This record gives sequence, structure tokens and C-alpha cells, in this order.
Amino acid sequence: MDDLSLAAEFPQATREQWLKRVEGVLKGADFRKKLVSRSHDGIDIQPLYAKAEGSTPVAREQAGRWRVSQRIDHPDPAKANELALLDLEGGADALTLVAHKAPAARGFGVRIGSLDDLDQALSGVMLDLIHLRVDAGGHGRQMAALVLALAARRGHKLADLSLDLGLDPIGAMAAQGKMSASWDTMAGRMGDTLVHLTEQGFAGRAFLADGRVYHEAGASEAQELAAVLATGVGYLRALEMQGHTLDAARRALSFLLVADADEFLTVAKLRALRRLWARVEQACGLEPRPIRLHAETAWRMTTRRDPWVNMLRTTVAAFSAGIGGADAVTVLPFTAALGLPDAFARRVARNTQLILLDESNLARVTDPAAGAGGFEALTDALCEEAWGLFQEIESEGGILESLKGDKLQARIAIVRAQREQAVATRKEPITGTSEFPNIHETEVTVLMPASGEPLSPKGEEKAAGEQVAPAETSFSALVRMAGQGATLPQLVGTASGPSPVAIAPLPSTRTAEPFERLRDRSDAHLAKTGERPRIFLANLGPIAAFTARATFAKNFFEAGGIEAVTNDGFSDVGALRKAYLDSRAGLACICSTDEIYEKHAEEAAQALASAGSPLIALAGRPGEREEQLTRAGITTFIYAGCDTLKVLSRALDEACS
Repeated sequence: MDDLSLAAEFPQATREQWLKRVEGVLKGADFRKKLVSRSHDGIDIQPLYAKAEGSTPVAREQAGRWRVSQRIDHPDPAKANELALLDLEGGADALTLVAHKAPAARGFGVRIGSLDDLDQALSGVMLDLIHLRVDAGGHGRQMAALVLALAARRGHKLADLSLDLGLDPIGAMAAQGKMSASWDTMAGRMGDTLVHLTEQGFAGRAFLADGRVYHEAGASEAQELAAVLATGVGYLRALEMQGHTLDAARRALSFLLVADADEFLTVAKLRALRRLWARVEQACGLEPRPIRLHAETAWRMTTRRDPWVNMLRTTVAAFSAGIGGADAVTVLPFTAALGLPDAFARRVARNTQLILLDESNLARVTDPAAGAGGFEALTDALCEEAWGLFQEIESEGGILESLKGDKLQARIAIVRAQREQAVATRKEPITGTSEFPNIHETEVTVLMPASGEPLSPKGEEKAAGEQVAPAETSFSALVRMAGQGATLPQLVGTASGPSPVAIAPLPSTRTAEPFERLRDRSDAHLAKTGERPRIFLANLGPIAAFTARATFAKNFFEAGGIEAVTNDGFSDVGALRKAYLDSRAGLACICSTDEIYEKHAEEAAQALASAGSPLIALAGRPGEREEQLTRAGITTFIYAGCDTLKVLSRALDEACS
């Protein structure tokens, strides 16, 4: 018997029919303003999309599961090794070796001073059974030499290892503001490195086009894609100039994009990169082949306040990276912004992916977003926007010249300012920080707080007084020196070359930082006085009248660490004034309906002003009565879309003076 579809019994609904129903609900309101949002690239995000026709699925480098990667970033090699082994025993099948002083180390990172330190950090790790990515920033070439020396010490053939050496001189320069030698010199070193790796049968990826530095600076999705694309093209050109074929050059590249809590844009971004790079390959006369694409959850979205919410954000990000087609995913532990994560936070990060893979079975479909109208439309729009931005970078002479001329930085700064304004007004809310804060949260455990500066790498102090080895810049020489016991500082000493490059570095920011600074002021006041800054909620009328705005006001002020003192409401101004004085709150906020404001807001404001309140807020828009309410003593108005940071900063100034 043929299966019967119940839907076949009903006529197909049309978009026009849906729009007519929507118009009835909106009651004359503008459809675009109410239901269509826009990304920071100006891409419209519609509330409803039709099924996409004729879409082509995008594929991972290898079909099946993506790799679950965990960071090795404890400064002590022995402790780093202990945590790494726990991760591997707990289900991870990939490691990211984060070196001390790498931008991604966030002040930590493994202190690798020599081959022995690296051997200790990876003790018991079977390199031929896992994937290893190296994240060493500006010292990438030297750390890669140590990794190859370790492989030789352990008797591994490079052809048997799954390695990403992570060499990204352009990304390191963008983050740190400097390149140790001219680009011609760096290109020569890249070519020499690939020659050595090819001769040794290396089967991994040597170079990385990394989007993290641009994402952390506030870049839009298309800007991140364009920068990664331009970096990859820059590396292709450099390697071709050194005599490598374009096919060999592209096989030496891998890519890394950031996954954040915006599911739709993250999925579309990862899918878009595969399509964009295929277009580059076609322009080079190459048959496109699947790229190796890493994803890491966003540092930019992590918060220090109510860090448990970071679990939700990273779950969405990992989900999005997985169905977006990442080959390996790294989830930042939920306490990463507070310091060095402990074993529990690392386990949560690891298990987030394992649940998605083993219980949700997300990797069983090659491209789950293929054919979905929303995902396909966003992927297409991002491809178009990113390609235009990529062409703009190319017209400036490539990404290196764009960075040297401060052009790419300036464009990203514009988007960063837009994000900052959206965060300040809570148009882009941060759960647990700017929305639904918990000012009584308990501290979470970290191995080392973020404020603590780790010691210098092992051997660095000793090496400071030593004669640095002569500058040998060939990669084979670096590998030989590493195998013979040279320290990392000695290897780094070979990096300097003619005409070093200096640029304005891109900043690394978290969107929650402005609100966290306000909370820090509240904490300082608590430590000094024994209590937090407080605001009295002057609730007018019955509970049903003031509850909505009182709840809004409580969340609003507690986002800045100002504790709200609430009550059951007042109908008598004298009782209101007495309750305010008894609360010793200092600040006050009137909460009720517009109808009650018409009758009682002015006298309530006058009573609070006469009681000495230096700041009297009113929850709601002032409308036409702003002038007379201000004359009565209202000093500020709070409502959805107001500059929350500005109001809270002023309130803290008054409360902490």
C-alpha cells in the first residue's frame, strides 16, 4: 500500500495567504520593522522562507563525525598533560596545543621551553590515533619544529599523523601588531617549510587561515569570511611564488571559523566558506575539493557574570558548527572568561559535543541545512556580501596591504561600534548579564584566575643570558635544532629578519565587558561598605498595575549591580516617602501603568525628591509629559531601547559617591 500524506487532503497554503493573516495580527504595524531583522552585514532575515530548490549540499573533508577537540592550555606541561589525558579518555579525539603567549592563550597556554617540555605535555598521547592542531601565534614555525622533532623522537612517520601546524603569520600579525620580517622573507620561509614537510611525507596541513582575530575585534560574518578568504589567497600566492603548484599549496591549507550563539548565521557562514573557497579554486583552474574546516566557539560571546549561561551559548554554537559542516569543533569551557578552566568545566565542554554526536546523531546527515529556505538564502547572501568585501581587500593589494593601511581595521571598527551600541541599548541582550542578571550569584571554580599572569615559559629566564644560536631560518635547521635540545627562545631568536612589519593590531573584545565593568563597581562598593548600591522601587497602585514595569526595572538596574528593593505598592504618597527613607536605598524608580502615572507620578516624584533621592527614574517612555515629569523631579526614564549603560553608569555615580 502506498503511504498517504494527510497534508495532501488540504490545499497548499501560499505566502500571500500567510501575509494576509500576519497583517491582521500586526494591525497596521510595519511588517519589516516588526518581523524582519537585519544582520550587521545588512542582510535581511525574514520570518518565513519557502523551500529552496536545486540546492547542492556541502560536504566535510571526510564524511561522518566531526572531531571533538579539546584545548591543552595549562601553563605547567605536567598538569596540561593530566587534563589532556582526561579529555581523551572521556571521548575527545583531537587536541589543540595552545602555546604560552599565543593570542588564543588568554594569558595562559602551555609553557613549552624545549622538546622535553613538549614531550611531557603530550606524554601518553598516541599521536597516531588523534588529531593535533598547534596554536602558537607568532611562534608557530618554531613550535611546529618542536612538534616534528617530537614525532621523530617517538619514531612516527609524518604520513601517519593527522596534524595541523597552524602557521598563520598574517593572523598573528593582525592580533599582535607585528611581523618579525618582511612579507617576502615570510613567504620564503613558508615555501621552505612546505618543501621540508613534503620531503618528509607530511600528510597534514601546514598553514591556517584563521577568522578568530577578526571575530574578536567585532567583525560581521561577511567580514570574517572575507578576511579568511583573503588570507587563504595570500598564502596561495606566497607558496606559488616559491615554486609550489597551486594544487600543493591548497592542500597545505586549513581554515578556522568562529561559531557563536546565532544559529542561523553560524550555519550559513560555515557553509558559505566552503562555497567561496570552491569559487577561488575554480578561478585558479583547480577542481574544487572539500577543505579542512575547524570551528571554535566564540570568545566574544563568553561572560564572566552568570557563567553557567555560557553552557547554553556554547551548546547552540557547537550544534551550529556541527550541522554547518565543521571537520573539528573546539568548545571553550564555560568558565574560560574567568580564568583557566578546571576538569569539570572541560568535561562539560567535551560532553556538549558528545551528546550532540552520540545522542542527537547530528553527524549522520551530510548537510542538514541543504534545501532549507532560510539557511540557503542566508548562505547565498553571505557568499555575495563576503565576495564583495573580499574583492575590496584584493583591490587594496591583498590582506597584508589592507592591514598595513589600517583599512580593514577601520571597516571592522564601524561594525564593532554598531555592536557596542546594540549591546548598550539591549537590542542585542546578553542573558545573565544585561538581561535576567543574578547579583547574588556564587563564584565558580577555576584553576587560575584570569587576573593572574602566568610565569614565563620554562627555560626562558635561563636562555636570556645565553648566546642565541646563529640565525638559521630554514625549517629543516629548526627541526634539527629542536631535536638537539635547543630551547624555544633560541629557536625564536632565528625569526628576526629584514624590514619587520608593524600595524595597528585588532582588539580582542567580549561583548559583555561594559556591563561587567559596572558590576565590578558594584562589587567594589560592596567590599567597601558591606552592601551593594540599592534602588527603591516606588511601586504605585495595586500589584497588577506595577508588576510588569517593576520586574523590568529590577532586571534593568541589577544588570549594573544595583540591588532593587521592592514592595507591595503604595496608594499614599506619605507612606511611599517613609518606605523610601526606611529602605536607605538612595536611588528610586517609579513603577506603574501610564494611567496611574497621569494621576500620581508627579506627586510621587516630588515626595521622593523631598526625601533626598539624587536620582529618580520612571519606568516607561515619558511621551508628551516629559517636561512636566522632569520638573516634578524625574531625572531619567528607563524603557526598552534606552541607553542602558549610560543610565546605569550615572546611577552608580550617584549611589557610590
